[in-house]
Amino acid sequence: MDLSTLTTHLRGLKGVAHKLDIRPVRDLIAAAGPSGTLNAVPVGDDCAAIPDGAGGHLLFAIEGMLDEFVAAEPWFAGYCAVMVNVSDVYAMGGRPTAIVDALWTASADRAGPVWAGMAAAAAKYGVPIVGGHTNSRASGDHLAAAVLGRAGPRLLTSFDARPGDALVVAVDLRGEWFGPYPYWNASTNAPGDRLRGDLGLLPGLAEDGLCRAAKDVSMGGLVGTAAMLAECSGVGVTMDVSAVPVPPGVRMEKWLSAFPSYGFLMAADPRNVLQIRSRFAARGIAAAAAGSFDASGRVALTDRTGVREEFWDLRRAGFIGFGPPSRPEGHP
Repeated sequence: MDLSTLTTHLRGLKGVAHKLDIRPVRDLIAAAGPSGTLNAVPVGDDCAAIPDGAGGHLLFAIEGMLDEFVAAEPWFAGYCAVMVNVSDVYAMGGRPTAIVDALWTASADRAGPVWAGMAAAAAKYGVPIVGGHTNSRASGDHLAAAVLGRAGPRLLTSFDARPGDALVVAVDLRGEWFGPYPYWNASTNAPGDRLRGDLGLLPGLAEDGLCRAAKDVSMGGLVGTAAMLAECSGVGVTMDVSAVPVPPGVRMEKWLSAFPSYGFLMAADPRNVLQIRSRFAARGIAAAAAGSFDASGRVALTDRTGVREEFWDLRRAGFIGFGPPSRPEGHP
């Protein structure tokens, strides 16, 4: 697939459309009152970050599962409800503390596999489920979960990428596709101690000041996630797709469309890239400098031929609609 066709394909992903649904939330949140009095980062990051009064932060996030996914794959949906929340906390440079869930199913029998998946992930990631809400008399299957975590004074945010920073992509390639879905599963068959150690690289990078901005790769794929990171930081970004780590034999269009169970984008001073890559490599995780941030306000793709295709112009249309607080009024 040539770069122009690839860019068009990625722009039309269902996961990208879901991210665009976030845009109206900005005005609704603003109408509900200022969040800056409580939150150390603007709304739009992977987690809310609430100062804990002792120099650190409480991290708070929630994720919902698609109803059709819960119905079709109840065990894996339960597992993912924990996994994606844990990933949000680590993406902010923190460590998770506890999970709560909200589960509605049509019967107790249908709730069983969901609970089994959540319990398996909670044990593997070392994060207890401490409460929540359960109803087994609903008209369908619905699942959401929330996580609480802690971070020190240095956060990895979505708002601190700067022009000139390198775009670092870190992905665990030691996995396989989960059924017919765009989910790269490098988690369920991995030992828990390895998973926890691999995720612990992120707070280590924050605490050592090696990078200042990060985001875990979501259902928007690598490029959609890069767009969210660039928008929140008020910058542009160009991703070199030929430098992105890819599992052997996997087509680029499928990989860039995927949700990887372990995938992070980081913004870092180019002088720190070698040390960052070395930390991931020491744990068997592929990491590469795969582009750079700039002041253009555009999200673009390039490849080894030097061809460049624009994925999104953030100056003309918002992606998720959240940007840096200093952004001028009316700027998307």
